[in-house]
Amino acid sequence: MNAQNSNKAENRDGSLITDTIIIGFTGGVLLCLALQFAVYFNLIDFSPRFILTSWTDLAWVDGWLGIVFSALFFGILSIIAALLYYALFKKTKHFYAGLLCGVVLWLLLVFMFRPMFPDFPSFSKMNAKTIITGICIFVLYGVFVGYSISYEYGEIQRLNKVKKENDMA
Repeated sequence: MNAQNSNKAENRDGSLITDTIIIGFTGGVLLCLALQFAVYFNLIDFSPRFILTSWTDLAWVDGWLGIVFSALFFGILSIIAALLYYALFKKTKHFYAGLLCGVVLWLLLVFMFRPMFPDFPSFSKMNAKTIITGICIFVLYGVFVGYSISYEYGEIQRLNKVKKENDMA
């Protein structure tokens, strides 16, 4: 059993970045799907396809293929956010950092990155339902990404500690 834990620690040391990339991509795709779900139930006034419709007028963007490509694009952008979280907050053991990360990402999208996406409504044109739902979805995203990265980091640290204890014995 102890040899098995030390082998896991050796295998997992280099994979935290890979796990972070996978977590980030998965979180981004889930974020896009959650936003699309919210659009379907009229909880928000914008589609996650704003990321594509702001730059192109092609007909396929308005169909299911637009949702797929938007989800992929959200996943790629989310990798960057996950790597930033990894660099800054990986040692955090509470979900508060992820919660804060989600709120900050929502605020960045609404106030800073909005000029890049003309199809994304301005804050003054959003209704309360859109604002609250958007913040909640981004908080869920932040907690998912943040807690997943912090958990993986903690597990690797725990396995390394077990390995050191076994090497000393």
